[in-house]
Amino acid sequence: MTAPVFVVEHFEADRGGPYVLDGSEGRHAVSVKRLRAGEDVVLTDGAGRWAHCVVLDTEGKDRLVVRMDPVTEEPEESPRITVVQALPKGDRGELAVETMTETGVDAVVPWAAARCITQWKGERGLKALAKWRATAREAGKQSRRVRFPEVADAASTKQVAALLAGADFAAVLHEEGSAPLATAELPASGHIVLVVGPEGGVSPDELAAFAEAGAKPYRLGRSVLRTSTAGTAATALLLGRTGRWS
Repeated sequence: MTAPVFVVEHFEADRGGPYVLDGSEGRHAVSVKRLRAGEDVVLTDGAGRWAHCVVLDTEGKDRLVVRMDPVTEEPEESPRITVVQALPKGDRGELAVETMTETGVDAVVPWAAARCITQWKGERGLKALAKWRATAREAGKQSRRVRFPEVADAASTKQVAALLAGADFAAVLHEEGSAPLATAELPASGHIVLVVGPEGGVSPDELAAFAEAGAKPYRLGRSVLRTSTAGTAATALLLGRTGRWS
C-alpha cells in the first residue's frame, strides 16, 4: 500500500526541525487515518511539489509531527489531457470528476452545453464549481497524485471552441458516422482536448463551431456511455495510447 497523501500550503519546517501537519489535514491524519510513529506519508501542494515523510509523533487530535525528506517536483505530464465535460444531472458531475482524476486527467472544463438540463447560474453555479474542485482535490489524494487536475471556470461553447483551436489534438465524442478514437493519430507531446457532450448529445450548431475550430468527431466503441463515464473511458484510452500508462 502506497503512503497516504495530505495537502499542505507550504513545506517550511520550524527552524529546520520536524514539520507539523495540523488543521483539517492533520485531524484527518491523526483522528481518521490514526497514523502512528514510523509510518510513511506524502505531503504535497497538489501542484507537483511533494515530499516523503516519516511520522515521528502525534499531538492531540489534529497535529501530526513528521520528519520530512527534501522537497521534489514532479514534472507535468505530456501530452497534457483536458476533458471538456458537459454538465450532468445531480451528483454525476462529481462522479465524472472523481473517476477522471483517479484515471489521470490533467484538467477538466465544465461546459454549459445547449442540451444540458443542468445549468450553473449565480450562487448555485459557484457552489457546484466548488464541489467539482473539492472532488478533484479529494480524488487526487485518494489516488496518490501529487499534481491534481485543474478544474476551470464553467465555459461557454465559444470558449470551448477557442480552447479546441489551440490544441494539438482536438476531438468531440460523437457516435454518428465518427472514426474510432482508438485509431486516431495522436501527438507524442503537446495538448489533447476532448469534448464530452450531455446526455442529449452535442447539438448541430455546437458540432459546427467545434469543427470550425479544428475538432473532429470520434466514437469510443459500439456502446453508448453516459456523459458521466465517457470522459473517464476516453481518458484511459488516451493515456494508454500516448504511452503515459507504459
